[in-house]
Amino acid sequence: MSDDECQIRALVEAWMAATIAGDIPAVLALMTDDVIFMTPGRAPFGKKEFAADGAQLGAMKLDGRCDIEELEVFGNRAYARNHLHITLTKPGEPPMRMSGHTLGIYRKDADGRWRLARDANLVMPETG
Repeated sequence: MSDDECQIRALVEAWMAATIAGDIPAVLALMTDDVIFMTPGRAPFGKKEFAADGAQLGAMKLDGRCDIEELEVFGNRAYARNHLHITLTKPGEPPMRMSGHTLGIYRKDADGRWRLARDANLVMPETG
């Protein structure tokens, strides 16, 4: 496995750990300033909207994992196809389980760090 691949895998792990911890500033540091997120039923949005969404989580507890199913590096660009498993728990409510695939496009910036630049997220509530 190349050093770039290892760095991207570490970024994905850091993203999940920071998300579970509710550390929005740490998650924001893992994305480019021009990041674009695409999710079902919503127009594409950027870093500012992502931060606002994260601030609204409040007392909600999040747990989960991200399984990287495919990772390819092409110079200073890379993509990873992932499968996410998420459990969201609001105080006093039963847990909501969600899962689905994502496709992340990563860019290696001038400082040599990989960051998420584009994300297509198909995570939906599980049924059954």
